[in-house]
Amino acid sequence: MADKQPLASMGPIARYEQGITDRIKDFNDPRQEWRRLFSELLGTFFLVLVAAGGGMMGQAFPDTISRTAAVVAPGLMVMAIILFMGKVSGAHLNPAVSIAFALRRDFPWWRLPGYIVVQLIGATLAAWFLHAVVNVSAKYGSNYPAHGYSNMAAFWMEFILTVGLVSVILGTASGAQNVGILGALGVGAYIALAGLWGSPISGASMNPARTFGPDLVSRTFTGYWVYVVGPIIGAAVAVGIAFVLRGPGGGKAGSGAAQGDIFTETHDPGKS
Repeated sequence: MADKQPLASMGPIARYEQGITDRIKDFNDPRQEWRRLFSELLGTFFLVLVAAGGGMMGQAFPDTISRTAAVVAPGLMVMAIILFMGKVSGAHLNPAVSIAFALRRDFPWWRLPGYIVVQLIGATLAAWFLHAVVNVSAKYGSNYPAHGYSNMAAFWMEFILTVGLVSVILGTASGAQNVGILGALGVGAYIALAGLWGSPISGASMNPARTFGPDLVSRTFTGYWVYVVGPIIGAAVAVGIAFVLRGPGGGKAGSGAAQGDIFTETHDPGKS
């Protein structure tokens, strides 16, 4: 491939166009951070649209959506989102996942607040949209400890389910396992399987943003600490497991998965 033509030898219009192209490709440029943030907001919106939508549509149209369908749908949506926008932002869609990537040294800490804020906004917009269109309370799309079970029981369920989820995410984001569609299939399948057996007790949220949106719109934060503390501690434990299994993070494969492959096309954040 021929070397890129030096800017000094280009005309003014060509230099302007080349500058725009370089800035678009340079995802390490802080001016491009909005692309990742928009990607996370959009992806979280669609995840919560499906995850909360199952319960809300089931309330509006009784006996039309089974529990199986309601818990499998988010897994399928996550798989689709990873495939269509994972290269842009890493498709975290979950504050616990963003924190895990940062702890793993695959994601810059300075990006963490922005990711978490837009994930919460995306989840809230989805819950608000559902409330406006379906015309039932967003509380039917949220997660709460099951009747007859304590907050601690729900906490332990959210904790262990998130340990598994983040372990799958970190595992498919590293080394030989970082093979495109396999990561999407692995993560989506885990979310569906976790929901199938774990949802009766806690709802199998595994995601503080997914629960936050419907809770904020419905102004019902019953037991919400469960859905913050459980997933975050579970994510931290998963990072420890990843260290035991694969050593320290910060390599090219993990950083590419956490930050988007577009980032690693022109930047090598670490050794592979």
